[in-house]
Amino acid sequence: MEHHVVIEKLCSCAKKEEMAQITTYDAKEVAHEAAQTQLAYMQGHFCGKHEFQLVEVGDNFVIGMVGGCGCKG
Repeated sequence: MEHHVVIEKLCSCAKKEEMAQITTYDAKEVAHEAAQTQLAYMQGHFCGKHEFQLVEVGDNFVIGMVGGCGCKG
């Protein structure tokens, strides 16, 4: 079974980093670990004008923005 990590909305920071909106993994544990790593990267390296949260939806993990996007791009 496939498990996905989905960035709900690609902000300009994610686009500058050329991040994929959906990545696919064979194991749920691997997908969860990848989602946590990606979330930490986004929170630590993006413009800081918004924050992100990780939500498990079924067998997938969605990284969504908390509030609006204030980054320029």
